[in-house]
Amino acid sequence: MITLPKLDFAVIEKKLTSFLVTEIEKTGLKKAVLGLSGGLDSALVAALAARALGKENVTGILMPYRTSSAKSVEDALKVVENTGINSLRIEISAVVDAFAANNMTNSDFSRKGRLGNIMARTRMMTLFDFSAANGAIVLGTGNKSEIELGYFTMFGDGASALNPIGSLYKTDIFEFARYLGLPSSVIEKAPSADLFEGQTDEGEIGYSYQTMDPVIHAFADLKLSEEEIVREGFDAKLVHFVTNRINSMRYKRNVPIVAKIQEDFK
Repeated sequence: MITLPKLDFAVIEKKLTSFLVTEIEKTGLKKAVLGLSGGLDSALVAALAARALGKENVTGILMPYRTSSAKSVEDALKVVENTGINSLRIEISAVVDAFAANNMTNSDFSRKGRLGNIMARTRMMTLFDFSAANGAIVLGTGNKSEIELGYFTMFGDGASALNPIGSLYKTDIFEFARYLGLPSSVIEKAPSADLFEGQTDEGEIGYSYQTMDPVIHAFADLKLSEEEIVREGFDAKLVHFVTNRINSMRYKRNVPIVAKIQEDFK
């Protein structure tokens, strides 16, 4: 059965820190900012940024909503202590609730999906405002599993200037985090966007990342068809779910499609 390629995390660390140094130097900036959710992905990006830029040049912003888990804030602070980066806490409840209050004529607004999108976009707006005020590049924290599945909010957690972990599957990120010595409580917790109490990625998606990642790899990287992947021994229902989701969410992974009014400009 198809498995993910084995990675040399010493090499990966070197490549990703070099990527951050090189790309940030191109901007003329020297600082970086990222959202710290208390989750594994943001913890990993914080650790890489601290190694690449110096911990004094990296700021992690905690942006809880009133229904966010208190454990998430606790874990985010553990990451700050572990990496030594600067931190800032900005509550987003007032902004999100004000937006919701002005849209209550739509009775469907209370759905967690819509409110979660507003939270994600409010957090990214906060990061880019900090970027503008402090000359710090905004780092993304989305992994390849989430990106391929479209499990992110457009112009929310899917937005950033640089993303050092977008080519790493979630399965690999667990191992990479252990290699870098990140807090065990962050590594072992269920992946979550911290949009509401009890929310988990895998609970919403329906499958674990360890189950989906080999299928994503087979379809997105090896370019195997749905039928070929099933013949490799994977569950047909799982394969159909993953391949259908990757195809249907393709628009979220691309820059906006611009209509062409002329084929050539001469």
